[in-house]
Amino acid sequence: MTPFHNLLANNLVANVTNFTVWFAITFWIYLETRSVFATGLIAGMYLVLTAGLAFWLGSLVDHHRKKRVMMASSAVSVAFYAAALALLLGVGEPPMRDVASPTLWLFVSLVMLGVIAGNIRGIALPTLVTLLVPEDRRDRANGLVGMVTGVGFLTTSVISGFLVARTGMEGTLIFALTLTTAAFLHLRFLRVDEPRPEPEADADGTPGRRRVDIRGTLAVVGAVPGLFALILFATFNNFLGGIFMALMDAYGLSLMKVQHWGLMWGAVSTGFIFSGLVIARTGLGKSPLRTLMIVNLIAWSGAAVFTLQPWIWLLFAGTFLWMFLGPFAEAAEHTTLQKVVPFERQGRVFGFAQSVEQAASPLTAFLIGPLTQFVVIPFMSEGGAGAAAIGDWFGTGPARGIALVFTVAGVVGILATLVAFNSPQYRKLSRAYARAEPEATAA
Repeated sequence: MTPFHNLLANNLVANVTNFTVWFAITFWIYLETRSVFATGLIAGMYLVLTAGLAFWLGSLVDHHRKKRVMMASSAVSVAFYAAALALLLGVGEPPMRDVASPTLWLFVSLVMLGVIAGNIRGIALPTLVTLLVPEDRRDRANGLVGMVTGVGFLTTSVISGFLVARTGMEGTLIFALTLTTAAFLHLRFLRVDEPRPEPEADADGTPGRRRVDIRGTLAVVGAVPGLFALILFATFNNFLGGIFMALMDAYGLSLMKVQHWGLMWGAVSTGFIFSGLVIARTGLGKSPLRTLMIVNLIAWSGAAVFTLQPWIWLLFAGTFLWMFLGPFAEAAEHTTLQKVVPFERQGRVFGFAQSVEQAASPLTAFLIGPLTQFVVIPFMSEGGAGAAAIGDWFGTGPARGIALVFTVAGVVGILATLVAFNSPQYRKLSRAYARAEPEATAA
């Protein structure tokens, strides 16, 4: 295998491990405390830490060799997982059943910091695509990255549920320590030819310090016409995508039993894998930006119609389409950034994009729940204005209120994509991508 494919396999092991721990701690905390508040707090902790630390993690990627950063990620995860296991074995499970227990939240914090340490890999891997893959094949490589994400997503919930049911968090943490150590050792003996990063020069030409340099990164993003607009467009998509995070389980469980809902998610998650295989074979075309816009139009069109009627197969088709198209959008954004952003700044730009884009979904998730509960559901319930206006064909009741939110979000997404597609920023960034000199690879 090439170094890139070795790194891809290594990232798969690390991603499955870290996300298994994240899912497992959520399942385990709920089983121990029966507190939805506690599980929601864990999700919020993950999203806030991801958004808050991504820029700093991106600077680490730029200032150090990428393989070394990924090894450090595994080492830090091992340290936090080992500390969490020691705490759990030391105090036992009874203190973990009290939501108000400081010991419980110390344990959760140690586990989540181990998970968050793995996020640096998601920033380092796209920069390694730039380094190791020729420019004309990077879109296909980015498709493989999306496929790895899909495989991890597909297997994680199954593994974590099995581990929690059979071994509790002790077995989960032992599993994580074993696989994370294996990923570290695999990287230790993997040869990756990459240059030693040099500190950027200051304005007077003297060598500068290795720093996060938010101002400099914003200047790099601003120097590429339309790049800010691309990041803001992705952020807006995530803002609307937060609706899926907040309401999808509630809508799905209104139509089927929980075990069937879990099986359906396992099936639709294969969309990630299929799309990765398609991208790896066909690429994204001459203009990844155009592909991004077309994919968004199709995705939001699907979101606008997949809840028009309470049919399980319509729900299955809509969610599969959403999963299938997601890697196309991510690969298109990564392929664009890899070409128009200087290699020595890519870690910080990917980190900046991750910080801004990731901050949008939890904001929507926190807002849309109360809005749906107290405004939209009464609107679509018996006696509500929406039920009187469209209830005869759309349906009435709480589930149809949730469905209406999805439909409206889909229409808004279509309109936003059409505006972006016809904007001067889109045309400027397309020209900048076409003119940009491809970054040299190590191959």
